Amino acid sequence: MRIEEGWLAEVRHVPSPNQDARPAGEVSAVVLHSISLPPGQFGGEYIERLFTNTLDASAHPYFSGITQLRVSAHVLIRRDGECVQFVSFDRRAWHAGRSCWIDRGRVRRALNDFTVGIELEGDEVHAYREAQYRALAAVMKALKVNYPDMNFARITSHARVAPLRKSDPGAAFDWAYFRQCLKTLG
Repeated sequence: MRIEEGWLAEVRHVPSPNQDARPAGEVSAVVLHSISLPPGQFGGEYIERLFTNTLDASAHPYFSGITQLRVSAHVLIRRDGECVQFVSFDRRAWHAGRSCWIDRGRVRRALNDFTVGIELEGDEVHAYREAQYRALAAVMKALKVNYPDMNFARITSHARVAPLRKSDPGAAFDWAYFRQCLKTLG
């Protein structure tokens, strides 16, 4: 994969209005998330609609509680490995919310300012698919090439940066296997 002007060149782009300028321009870490809409169901257009503020509250009972949210991620990796990019890596996506991380010995808040948000289509129960791990590793390799402060040690989960609020991507995400996928890419 290649990144051109903040966008992955080989993926589908669905620009989200839920983004703004990064305050310092820093891109140095990744926060992994999981999402399924409705919860526990995969496929369909609902995630894209959520990130573009076009989700129909009447399409499912769960949606009435989330249509007012203004959220996004930089990239969604679907179950089949398809990547969809919503926000340029050079801009701030609205994915981590209230969060905190110990970064090189100092406490940092407002992680959206310097992180890339990657959503994996899934949940905390169902195993993620091989295609998703491979796509995630390819995105990480492209990020590492294009952003000098990025490295594989700077990948964390939503659960780790917002432990009282979030638990994704959950126990179903195989961190050891993901790290092995990263090694095979160099």
